[in-house]
Amino acid sequence: MNSLLKVENLEMYYFTSKGAVRAIDNISFELMPGETIGLVGESGCGKTSLGTSILRMPTPPGRYVGGKIFVDGLDVIPLPEKEVRKNIRWQKISMVFQGAMNCLTPVYTIGHQMMETLNEHADMSRADADSLIKEYLGYVGLPPEIMGRYPHELSGGMKQRAVIATALFLKPEIVILDEPTTALDVIVQAQIINLLKKLKKQFNLSFMFITHDLALEAEVSDRICVMYAGKIVEFGTNEQIYGRQGPAHPYTERLLAATPRLFKKVEKLHFIPGTPPDLIAPPKGCRFSPRCNKAFGRCFEEEPPLIEIEPGHMAACWLHHRG
Repeated sequence: MNSLLKVENLEMYYFTSKGAVRAIDNISFELMPGETIGLVGESGCGKTSLGTSILRMPTPPGRYVGGKIFVDGLDVIPLPEKEVRKNIRWQKISMVFQGAMNCLTPVYTIGHQMMETLNEHADMSRADADSLIKEYLGYVGLPPEIMGRYPHELSGGMKQRAVIATALFLKPEIVILDEPTTALDVIVQAQIINLLKKLKKQFNLSFMFITHDLALEAEVSDRICVMYAGKIVEFGTNEQIYGRQGPAHPYTERLLAATPRLFKKVEKLHFIPGTPPDLIAPPKGCRFSPRCNKAFGRCFEEEPPLIEIEPGHMAACWLHHRG
């Protein structure tokens, strides 16, 4: 089966007055049809930067330094912006950005903002466009009259549903979801997650689901990609990361140890000491070594490669190179 999305040795840095911030540093993976890949990690590890980079929209002053992004076999990085806007962005790959309030302009109605997306990519009459908008609002459980309302007239969950409807408008194969349940209460979070599951099946979508909530990721994702300091430190299936043997990388292990359990008694929640490294001048060797309770000499001298430790399960840790 051919992958819908293939990222090869991607590097995207933010060029600041103090130096280049290595936000995405030599990342590679593939997304298959109908699959959901979860991106997890602490704030600042590069999850959102990876999402916007894949969409060919690195936030200024971000620039690509190296690597390739193949969407349906076509490398999109060298393409002119006009071609990306017309044929790639929202047509083949779309994104639900973090925080619906930040995505919606307060002075325009929901229908007006959805119409802008449609006018940019499709040639249809106003009546057909209105009909399509109402159809997609219906898919996400919103009534047609939402078209005429302003963002401040909607609840947080309703705004998030409108943003999801806009992302699905042009029937993309891939949808990047950047913490789509942030700032929503628990009941609305569950509603949004159930909605996404239904839409994935209905439209045969592939998701990249970005979150710091490992429990949520376990529910929605087929494979988990754990990021730290701009790099992938572990990649595997749900069973491999959360299963009986447990994670392979100390960072993933510490993240799970800091997560409350519903059906298991936990005497004490752990935390990861220290802070993430400065990505302008990252530490020598493994970037997690200054905070790792299992680090030894080699960890502070050489950067570990991401290797396969069992079929489909990869980790970047010198513990798996010993002997």
